[in-house]
Amino acid sequence: MNRGKKKNIFLIGPMGAGKSTVGRYLSQALNMCFYDSDSEIEKRTGVDIDWVFEVEGESEFRIREEKIINELTDKTGIILSTGGGSILSLKSRYLLQSRGVVVYLRASVKEQLMRTKLDKKRPLLSLNSNKNKQILKSLSVIRDPIYKKTSDFIVDTVNHDVPFIASNIIRYFYRFSKIN
Repeated sequence: MNRGKKKNIFLIGPMGAGKSTVGRYLSQALNMCFYDSDSEIEKRTGVDIDWVFEVEGESEFRIREEKIINELTDKTGIILSTGGGSILSLKSRYLLQSRGVVVYLRASVKEQLMRTKLDKKRPLLSLNSNKNKQILKSLSVIRDPIYKKTSDFIVDTVNHDVPFIASNIIRYFYRFSKIN
């Protein structure tokens, strides 16, 4: 394994966990480039993620996402915020694990609901917000074990502010970098 590749930080976790917010903060604190896989897909397609989901379907979206993750994780010295479902791809999990430090930002369903209620760009959530709690619970049952297995480090985001979360990640990242 290329030691330099472990100089990357990859953020995984459910929607509303704070991956993009924490990623941007880490980018500033560590003077590293920040990428968001969903934003990269939007830049390249010229349309919103929900449009890609609706028109092409989730499976085609996941193929696009896998390609973006392959390309971005090949860089060194980056922070990457991934989409909540990116870990469903075995190839994406391998790329993340082999090319950087993977941090699972964990959030409760209640916290996710609060953080996503005003966001209309969540393709897996319903316009009928009454269904969203069950949708998020169902996603958590499937994805939480995969997030845990894929990650090097887990950070709970509930009741913690961004600087606190970032400082935990930075401490772990430097400790991890010294070992490897």
